[in-house]
Amino acid sequence: MIKEKIHALIEREIEAIRNIPVDGIIEEAMDLIYRQVHQRNGKVVVSGMGKAGQIGNNIATTLSSTGTPAVFIHPSEAQHGDLGVVQQEDVLLLLSNSGKTREILELEYLVKQLYPAIAVIGLTGNPDGEMTAQCDVVLHTGNPREICPLGLTPTTSTTVMTVVGDLLVVLLMEKIQFGKEDYALRHHSGYLGQKARTS
Repeated sequence: MIKEKIHALIEREIEAIRNIPVDGIIEEAMDLIYRQVHQRNGKVVVSGMGKAGQIGNNIATTLSSTGTPAVFIHPSEAQHGDLGVVQQEDVLLLLSNSGKTREILELEYLVKQLYPAIAVIGLTGNPDGEMTAQCDVVLHTGNPREICPLGLTPTTSTTVMTVVGDLLVVLLMEKIQFGKEDYALRHHSGYLGQKARTS
């Protein structure tokens, strides 16, 4: 019985991944990041609150390790000086499943006060949320139902956010022709660094 339940939960997560919209918007986001970061020397500034923030931090570090400079900024810490890391040529990548997260809306407003023309990408399950009004590109996750029995805990929503982040990473790696030598230069220690240098 429990094995059947586990298989059913896995299938729901898989189905959520399959339902991520493949409508040209992911490519549009990739092109925007490429232009701002690789042609205009900006960086990706990623932000999210709670579980979405943890996914955002992972996206930022993975982008950086694969040749696209990125940083994570906590939306609350941004209001206490960390906003200074943002520059005009950057791309703001905001994660909010609801598209209504107060701290993210405040961050978006404050960044726009600094740089009104800054490029903004939203990653959300709700493309009609307040966050998307100021976004240049809106990545929709497909708004999957959480597998949490309460329908509340971020589970499936963070899975699809992770996958969309992975897609951006891989597309950008291919766009900039990021190879093993490039990887090795950014990974001096650990198994992956050794593997990049010897294989």
